[in-house]
Amino acid sequence: MKNYSANKIRSVGVFGHSGEEKTTRVEAMLRNTGVVDRMGRVEDGSSVTDYDPEEIKRMISINAAVAPIEWLDSKINLVDAPGDFDFFAEVIEALALTDSAIIVSSAVSGPVVGTEKMMQMCKKEQKPHMMVVNQIDKENANFEKAVKASQEMFGPSVVPIQLPIMDGNDFVGYVDIVSMKAYKFDGKNEKEVDIPANLKSSADEAYEALVEAAAATDDALMEKYFDAGELTADEMKVGLASGINDGSIVPVCVCSAALNLGVKALMNNLVHYMPTADTAKVPNAINTKNNEEVKVQISPDGKLAARVIKTVADPFVGKISIIRVYSGTLSADIAAYNPNAEKSEKSGAVYVMRGKNLVNTDKITAGDIGAMAKLQFTNTNDTLTDGALPVKFEPIKFPAPSISLAVSAKKQGEEDKVFSGLNRLLEEEPAMAIEKNIETGDVLILGMGEKHIDVICAKLRNKFKVEAQLNDPKVPYRETIRAMAEAEGKHKKQSGGAGQFGVVQIRFEPLAEGDFEFVNAIVGGVVPKEYIPAVEKGLREAMQRGVLAGYPMTGVKATLYDGKYHPVDSKEVAFKSAARLSYKAACAKASPVLTEPVHRFEVHVPNEYTGDIMGDMSRRRGRVIGMTPHIDGGQIVEAEAPLSEMFKYATDLRSMTQARGTFTSELVRYEDVPANLAQKIIEQSKREDEEEE
Repeated sequence: MKNYSANKIRSVGVFGHSGEEKTTRVEAMLRNTGVVDRMGRVEDGSSVTDYDPEEIKRMISINAAVAPIEWLDSKINLVDAPGDFDFFAEVIEALALTDSAIIVSSAVSGPVVGTEKMMQMCKKEQKPHMMVVNQIDKENANFEKAVKASQEMFGPSVVPIQLPIMDGNDFVGYVDIVSMKAYKFDGKNEKEVDIPANLKSSADEAYEALVEAAAATDDALMEKYFDAGELTADEMKVGLASGINDGSIVPVCVCSAALNLGVKALMNNLVHYMPTADTAKVPNAINTKNNEEVKVQISPDGKLAARVIKTVADPFVGKISIIRVYSGTLSADIAAYNPNAEKSEKSGAVYVMRGKNLVNTDKITAGDIGAMAKLQFTNTNDTLTDGALPVKFEPIKFPAPSISLAVSAKKQGEEDKVFSGLNRLLEEEPAMAIEKNIETGDVLILGMGEKHIDVICAKLRNKFKVEAQLNDPKVPYRETIRAMAEAEGKHKKQSGGAGQFGVVQIRFEPLAEGDFEFVNAIVGGVVPKEYIPAVEKGLREAMQRGVLAGYPMTGVKATLYDGKYHPVDSKEVAFKSAARLSYKAACAKASPVLTEPVHRFEVHVPNEYTGDIMGDMSRRRGRVIGMTPHIDGGQIVEAEAPLSEMFKYATDLRSMTQARGTFTSELVRYEDVPANLAQKIIEQSKREDEEEE
């Protein structure tokens, strides 16, 4: 593939709901440009962009994958994005890599939640986009109904630029509304025909809507339209391109990706209407030498400024960094500087990435997408620049993980391999995290959903040949006391030789704020001051296990007010033991209770789901605090609920709202566990202790 200048490069993301043949569409484009000899199929695992073993097994896209093609003397970087919401971080990466978007919907179902989400994201990120009504060859397909539903959902900016020509259920051609010409498929080619009589009225109506939309993008075009009542095809293209670029027009095309019908016309429209890389919006950046904002211009003659947008952990090649170059040229002889890590990378080969394949190239110029392997210090979101002008781009914002599971090695002795592999996968999974819960001892893997975490473990098995085991996380319960109690702790040991002796009298009472407070109230030296730290240390160690179920004891004030010592036999170890004995005796009669973490949830949902959300919160022992309108529409339901009831909330919320709901949460406090539940937890803890013994 030859090198193209930025005014000949278009980077286009392919988005939409899962199952609407986005990958098949990319495959058809690769076939039409001769990149592949025949179209691969998702069903048999032969497509270029669904190459991961889990993608082949599940027959869905999991990773954003790049597939460049050449068409009409232009380079089009296609980026195939997943449609499953568990892999939404990959969608965000695909959107960051590209300058425009194809949003695929079905002629059978019309726009669905995936369509809705991508339309909202493109609008928010100011990405020019077009809709493609696919599966026009399927039974019950209805282009007109799908377009009307899209217009009702997204507004009058949605305008068809093609109409399908149908022969019964067969898709046999299309009407191009811009030129008002009709074409029928003729083998691998198309032949111009008259607009069918049954479509003439619809075509005229669509043309009027389209010409008005194109004219509205420019004062000169609007004036000509008012004077002459029409625009030329070239003027229409200029107006449409302008409207698409500013988001005032969302054109609608039609095709059958599976039959590769209408796909060439779609490729033509990408070249005619989608913005080139030289007009792309460049992320905000700062000069790291002076922390001042800098405007990076897309130019091959500028200083190098590129951003790593995605990382792939390949078990054979190593780490592969997928890079968008905004300024300058990235070539094999350049040792780029990474201002995020404040390190220079060694020079190395640069590639064009097509699916899983790395194709050697001499350089990646401004506006293009490329890849480098084995960068030592560079990760996703890092910048590669010229050391003389180090700029740092603002980071891509990824969604926070919404579900966690406890992870361990399936085979004893492979713990290091499991966690080493998971840490490698962190490089390519921006919505994944690994955390150690100090209180429960669980190592937690966090992700966007159960399927996401399951895929991560499958990648661990496929790439690093080690298996992880997943379990529900332990709830980090705690214990505390609700009354005051005192107890003596006495440690006396004489077994020949030096003895051990220490006696303490300690008062335990609830602490209003904080986990633990120790007060030394000894007078008269009944416990010498050199043993006081041992008493406090003994208490802190003992409080790691509560007196009910062995959970950490918190919210306790301990006052040492009396004791005894022996001038010869007293030692620190004796006073530590005495303190532990006092703790166990006193706290057992100080009305001990089990407490649980309570989180505050902010759940963003469309208005029609608020009743379901509030009812579900009540079933989870939650309390709805209030409801406020969201700036992007819908409502934010504010609620508090115990963590033990919310581990699978991400999955349940997605089911309740057809994946339209999102949430954030944070720990706010601990509350007493209801007595009936607390008894079950205590009994379970005792059974586990007995099994360990």
